[in-house]
Amino acid sequence: MWVFGYGSLTWKVDFPYQQRVVGYIKGYARRFWQASIDHRGVPGKPGRVVTLVPSEDPEEKVWGAAYEISPDKESDVMERLNIREQRFTNRKSLTMYSPSDQRLSESVLVFLGSKQSEFLLEDAPILSMAKQIAESHGPSGANSEYLFRLANFMREEVPQARDDHLFQLEEAVKKILAEKIM
Repeated sequence: MWVFGYGSLTWKVDFPYQQRVVGYIKGYARRFWQASIDHRGVPGKPGRVVTLVPSEDPEEKVWGAAYEISPDKESDVMERLNIREQRFTNRKSLTMYSPSDQRLSESVLVFLGSKQSEFLLEDAPILSMAKQIAESHGPSGANSEYLFRLANFMREEVPQARDDHLFQLEEAVKKILAEKIM
């Protein structure tokens, strides 16, 4: 079994795996449209984490990392992921591609955000989302840390990739945090 991470699973893996492969899936866009009240925010003041939304462009790419789980560990890993990704109730099996556009031989399991209205924040102006991310904290830490670590993953592991939504948010959040220091 392979599990594809496009958010915190790109940099925070808390389960055993056999190998890690960086690559992309097609037909989706990564957006900070999922409310987090259990990791990067709290009830009444949710943070924003990424989810996947269908793209109008079937060739649009979302970069991330896939982890191969050995058959003897699948049950334990899925139990952990079901707790960690409890707000990501939709799951799909998708094709993943390597940076050289080669298909991974097996499909990857992808966790998609909940369609429940309380957890689906959807689109908002970049500055509004940035303000929410800059001000949100939860049991797993600052929402801004989540954003910055994801941006670092993209810069370090797939510098050729574009993710305008991610990098515009990163720039806006850094500006907000810098203004608070002054």
